[in-house]
Amino acid sequence: MQKSSFNFAVLPVMFGFFIMGFVDIVGVATSYVKADFAGMDDTVAGLISLSCFLWFLILSIPTGMLMNRIGRKKTVVVSFAITALAMLIPVLKYDFVSVLVAFAMLGIGNTMLQVALNPLVTNVVAPERLTGTMTLGQFIKAVSSFLGPILAAMFAGGAFGWKAIFPVYAVVTMLAMVWLWLSPIQEQLIEKSEITFSRTFSLLKDKYIVLFFVGILVLVGVDVGMGVTFPKLLQERCGLPLEKAGMGNSVYFLARTVGAFLGGIVLMKYSAGKFFAASSCVALVSLVGLIFSQNLTLVLFFVAMFGLGYANLFSIIFSISMQKKPEMTNEVSALLIVGVCGGAVIPPLLGVITDFFGSQGAALVTLALVWIYMVVLIPFIRGVKPSESENI
Repeated sequence: MQKSSFNFAVLPVMFGFFIMGFVDIVGVATSYVKADFAGMDDTVAGLISLSCFLWFLILSIPTGMLMNRIGRKKTVVVSFAITALAMLIPVLKYDFVSVLVAFAMLGIGNTMLQVALNPLVTNVVAPERLTGTMTLGQFIKAVSSFLGPILAAMFAGGAFGWKAIFPVYAVVTMLAMVWLWLSPIQEQLIEKSEITFSRTFSLLKDKYIVLFFVGILVLVGVDVGMGVTFPKLLQERCGLPLEKAGMGNSVYFLARTVGAFLGGIVLMKYSAGKFFAASSCVALVSLVGLIFSQNLTLVLFFVAMFGLGYANLFSIIFSISMQKKPEMTNEVSALLIVGVCGGAVIPPLLGVITDFFGSQGAALVTLALVWIYMVVLIPFIRGVKPSESENI
């Protein structure tokens, strides 16, 4: 690819990470929907995240198969189209069923986007810049996630309410779709064979890929669980109204944004293995601190520290995995994105636990217990040989 073409093509590809961040609105949206429909408990509200993230389990590998047929760029464009359509549904009709359908379609679009966008990055950057570029992508995604709760709170006082965020997301997504479609990207086919279920699942013979897959499952499950739990925690412990409690998620996403930015700098000087270890431990300590915090200052401090610890773990695991199996990049991406279905498993579980114990503190204890896996994963991350992944 010519340098001038690369400079132009990398921008719409990286903007795809901004669209990817739209899925994180599911956390604060759950709180708003619960408030809009009287009598809804946390168990029923948990169906929103289930409807969204279940598709990562169902469609990740089929998306990889589609990607091999039509290409990475076209798959991303299709994902944008589905996402834009999803955002229009609550505008046309707003009831619980339409909300479930909208978030289901958002999940479908986001599944396709996450499967195709990460491999597409390899077509616009040099291999030695992959980890840094993917970290930048997570930074852009974090900016999008950070803005979501702020926009919802801003719109909450208007005529259309918090739901005004949906047409805004629809317009931005359509602009991104046109931008990418018009951008010249030369895709380099790495593997000639078709992606199949058997070929993709053959990756599970590699113990590292299995461990990294479960790591993605835990990461996304805890992330979505935090997004759903935190506004309710601020209401329960700090007495904040929903609009301000929803804004609390922006503190978490702001910390992740800052963490992703700083992570890109730190990873240039320190090994990804050491950085992963420090980040995982910081996040665990923060979750424990959050369990025992009772005032607003401490709650915000610990959730911000958790965001800093969390920020770069996804991109580290993903880049290590793709570089470990460079001849099967599409399959690795498809398999790891299946792990994003953790967002469909853990939040509904948290809803049941919260309703049973009558406290958001029980949800935090559950998240901390699940997070211990990330600490267990540390020696395996550091055990990947330098020849298999850069800067480990």
